[in-house]
Amino acid sequence: MKNYETLVDATNDLLKRGYTANLSLDGDTIDDKEKDIQMTADDFEIDEFYRFEGASNPSDMSIVYAVSSSKYNLKGVLVNAYGTYANDSTSAIDAKLHHYMVSHNLHGEDRPTA
Repeated sequence: MKNYETLVDATNDLLKRGYTANLSLDGDTIDDKEKDIQMTADDFEIDEFYRFEGASNPSDMSIVYAVSSSKYNLKGVLVNAYGTYANDSTSAIDAKLHHYMVSHNLHGEDRPTA
């Protein structure tokens, strides 16, 4: 996984690597509004993610997700807040995003297999 200095650097690089859909979190779906696609938790995979904390304001925290879907043949970027401005929804989407972050930061026998 790469390291980026800024959220803009990450999103620009992902765009260059084919993550062209501009995705948004909308309740229980991740949406590509341009193509009128609403993906449930089973419709996509998280390929990468990057966390950023605002240089001037620590409460300005975001996560950039590189998302792909073989079902909809798309790759896109989802930017989501965490910390103070985080979405406190309990949807399956949020659970999948959180599970991916936790499981990919664990090591060895602590890492879940599914």
